[in-house]
Amino acid sequence: MKIPIDLKTGDVVKDSPKDIIVGIDLGTTNSLIAYMVDGQPVTIRSSKNTNSLTPSVIHFDENGNIEVGDKAKEKLISNPERTIFSVKRLLGKSYKDVQNLDANIGYTIIDTEGAEQVKVMVDGKFYSPVQLSAEILKELKTKAENHLAQSITKCVITVPAYFNDSQRQATRDAGKLAGLDVLRIINEPTAASLAYGIGLEKSTSSKIAVYDLGGGTFDISVLQIEDGIFDVLSTHGNTSLGGDDIDQAIMAFWQDKCAIDPVLITEDKQFSQALRIAAEDAKKYLSAHKFFEKTLNIYHLRIDNEQFESIIEPIIQKTIQSCQQALKDANLTADQIDKVLLVGGSTRIPYIKQKLQEVFGQIPDDTLNPDEVVAMGAAIQADILAGNRKDLLLLDITPLSLGIETVGGLMDSIIPRNSKIPHRAGRNYTTSIDGQRNLRISVYQGERDLVKDNRQLGEFTLRNIPP
Repeated sequence: MKIPIDLKTGDVVKDSPKDIIVGIDLGTTNSLIAYMVDGQPVTIRSSKNTNSLTPSVIHFDENGNIEVGDKAKEKLISNPERTIFSVKRLLGKSYKDVQNLDANIGYTIIDTEGAEQVKVMVDGKFYSPVQLSAEILKELKTKAENHLAQSITKCVITVPAYFNDSQRQATRDAGKLAGLDVLRIINEPTAASLAYGIGLEKSTSSKIAVYDLGGGTFDISVLQIEDGIFDVLSTHGNTSLGGDDIDQAIMAFWQDKCAIDPVLITEDKQFSQALRIAAEDAKKYLSAHKFFEKTLNIYHLRIDNEQFESIIEPIIQKTIQSCQQALKDANLTADQIDKVLLVGGSTRIPYIKQKLQEVFGQIPDDTLNPDEVVAMGAAIQADILAGNRKDLLLLDITPLSLGIETVGGLMDSIIPRNSKIPHRAGRNYTTSIDGQRNLRISVYQGERDLVKDNRQLGEFTLRNIPP
């Protein structure tokens, strides 16, 4: 017989506590966890109640012990070879996908032949992005259990809307490895819209655009909210575009301006990480000041707002093109959007708000904390799954087209991108030669005409076809 005990008081609990399903935002730069209190989402803060963000950084010490979060972040400069950051950019990726990151990180990425996912090497041991992400999730799980004084086993995890199937599966696997039952993987912009829309009048109909620029990924989603139904109309984005790229642009600017030896950046990992962190500090500082300056070694690093806006313009322009494509896919014009919501820490940059105002003709809404809004939305979705909210319904879409390979290596899309989930589709096919008994069917995801340019999800053989 099991007797429930209140861990805080030591008393016997007459009614055992109800399972809490938490919402998790597993981010490139920071991660956080939230739950519902009296119908409102609340992010779990640190023990000192100062910060809800847990840096997505993992450090391995010489004895193989693992530190995650703020303590690990402190080791980025002093011990870059053992300190892993931006793991989310590696999820579901092969070495070919991420080899260009090598110059900007202190740790070692390994090309393991035949492996679908890249590996990270520390002290001769290999770690997959799934294992590393699981360590971050374990830290969040422990944080929540200490705060709530009860075991946490169920969660909803958010991912960028433009994550492909292998990236989503890798996120789910990381949750399982961390001891969590991942009830649902939901898109970050959709989660954010739940957090913004929870207080809306049921009678109002609203079309919103959610602009989500995080540390490593970018998404734009267009939704219609009506009678408590959150209907995603379209989504577009780039899973390799984010605040990290802005940091790298600042680093490249200083490298050119201060004539920093490229060999110093590639070979001196401590200097390279110090320069990257200085670039990150500059990005944040310039959101409220006219210029940033710092001395690093013999180099005087300086950048003003005008220079900053000039070097990030190509990055921001890529996001604007995605916005225009998402509007086109939703069959809407910019003036039909009632509200533009900002999500992700990188949206604090004033230049981004200015460019979005030019495109949509309105000042973007950043009333909710852009760092916390995704986790809050995940907590609301968790509450819906727990059966506590029956007035909200989320209708999501598939971000990329799904199809099969046909003769000549061509991609035949069966389910086009932006189709509602769940979705059912059928199409007639014939064998390539008469009398063929077996047929290999390869399933792909992507928008290119040739399957070699898209991502294979799997294949199966259809056997004993009648002649």
